[in-house]
Amino acid sequence: MISQPLVLASTSIYRSHLLSILQIPFKTAAPNVDETPLPGENAQQTSARLSILKAHAVTKDYPNALIIGSDQVALLDGQQLGKPYTHDNAVRQLRAMRDKTVVFYTALTLLNSADNSIQTEIDETKVTFRNSSDEEIERYLLKEQPYHCAGSAKSEGLGIALISRIEGKDPNALIGLPLITLVSMLKKQGVEVI
Repeated sequence: MISQPLVLASTSIYRSHLLSILQIPFKTAAPNVDETPLPGENAQQTSARLSILKAHAVTKDYPNALIIGSDQVALLDGQQLGKPYTHDNAVRQLRAMRDKTVVFYTALTLLNSADNSIQTEIDETKVTFRNSSDEEIERYLLKEQPYHCAGSAKSEGLGIALISRIEGKDPNALIGLPLITLVSMLKKQGVEVI
């Protein structure tokens, strides 16, 4: 039994779907946070800062809740890759990732807005991409249009065809919400999932 409302500070349908797996009632709220990396900020710092900002962004509407914030940043050859938003940007990202390993940092924050206690952790997933042809990349993008996914490929969808290896502790982290970590965080707040 959960004594406080659970709020997902995200409008992502993917994060919402993942959270629903835990079978705990929750609400969603749009955090409206600028996701631009700060100068000199590394990928881990960006993802952690944004997950915290997202959780704090909805506290005025939910002053007595457990609020989940999450953010993902992809790192390729030392450069952060965000959401492509356009077809051309997605083509550039996928071409650059061919035959390379990209590290996805998925930060998770659980904020108790009643007492302002906060937990934040970062999950790291390494994804090695196949040496896909320009034609394969184009066909993939036209079929799935993953323009709101960091790194331009959905591992839970057809994007898996572009990937040769995934290494990480939680497959859900790559989709956008590290559920293994979240269950532990909720337990620390007295919430039993099962």
